[in-house]
Amino acid sequence: MELIERRRALSEVSRLSRIYPVVAVLGPRQCGKTTLARQFLKLSPLARNSAFFDLEDETDLARLETPKLALENLRGVVIIDEIQRRPNLFETLRVLSDRRPIPARFLILGSASRDLIRQGSESLAGRIGFVELSPFTAEEVPEKALRRLWLRGGYPKSFLARKDEESAQWRKDYISTFLERDIPALGFRVPASSLRRFWTMLAHYHGQTFNASEIGQSLGLSDDSMRRYLDILCGAFMLRSLPPWHENLKKRQVKAPKIYFRDSGIFHSLIGCRAEKDVMSHPKLGASWEGWAIEEIIRASQAGPGEAYFWATHNQAELDLLLIKNNRRLGYEIKYTDSPRLTPSMKIAMQDLHLDELLLIFPGKQSFPLADKIRAVGFQEFLRSIPHPPAISRR
Repeated sequence: MELIERRRALSEVSRLSRIYPVVAVLGPRQCGKTTLARQFLKLSPLARNSAFFDLEDETDLARLETPKLALENLRGVVIIDEIQRRPNLFETLRVLSDRRPIPARFLILGSASRDLIRQGSESLAGRIGFVELSPFTAEEVPEKALRRLWLRGGYPKSFLARKDEESAQWRKDYISTFLERDIPALGFRVPASSLRRFWTMLAHYHGQTFNASEIGQSLGLSDDSMRRYLDILCGAFMLRSLPPWHENLKKRQVKAPKIYFRDSGIFHSLIGCRAEKDVMSHPKLGASWEGWAIEEIIRASQAGPGEAYFWATHNQAELDLLLIKNNRRLGYEIKYTDSPRLTPSMKIAMQDLHLDELLLIFPGKQSFPLADKIRAVGFQEFLRSIPHPPAISRR
């Protein structure tokens, strides 16, 4: 099995563990959180004293029936996996993290976003650092494996499968398990069949603005139900709701968010693509690559809430991705083409949004200028331009 080094995530966990008594690693199920935690233990000087609790294990759940008694005498690093199953533990962690000196540091792993566990995690304000772990990213895999990453997605067991058929079967099973077990475990009482229909329908809206009324009418459900289902899938890291940017212009601007699948492999499964030939002949080919590239750019840029948007007007001018970081406005257009060209829409976006730079990202290897502050950049060249964190050594 290939060894994938998750250097950026490991570096961030290591950095935050020196600042906070509690570090939370949040990401979808099966994305590699437990493996990352065990890798962190190998590098931590506290590793010789460590404890591990899996809240999907009945024995560990029983051990934590009286959490303060179970945790207060532990030393070193304490890992608690699937924390969303016991949100009442956050209050205990607050009490334990206020001790001085701190005898133990806690690494908690969860399969729900901060929004879904906010009620519990708010009690740890000022005591907790967050790391979002995605499935494998483009900067973590060899260049020769980028196409496989796009086609199969980044979930380790899907990406590393020996054959496309095995990868497709794993994703099919993952989707069923997610709907039938994981969603109820998060406390949502939503019929699995209804959520599957909604999720499958959203595959056809991938890269388009979200229209709750239109989707609700197709499914015979209310607008409120559609928005609730969307919140659930975003909170479980399955979808990204990319908000619109509103500039002070005398133009009608789009106000609804765009919807993207966060993992291209899951998206391909839900549109019925099991192998490369299926993707390459599918009408959603361009949208698939656009969504994958946008997700990779957001991850590589480490864009957080309030830093990533799209922009569009009702007269067809648009920008696929706008990142606002460090007082700079960076625009991205994504095109699945081998001959990228400057478009009127790009010129309008450059002018109306006062962009510092606009990059047209395409699946090539070369880069060249298109106009002042506008460049066509091959995706591989973009990845090479990203500063990679140094390897982490044992402290």
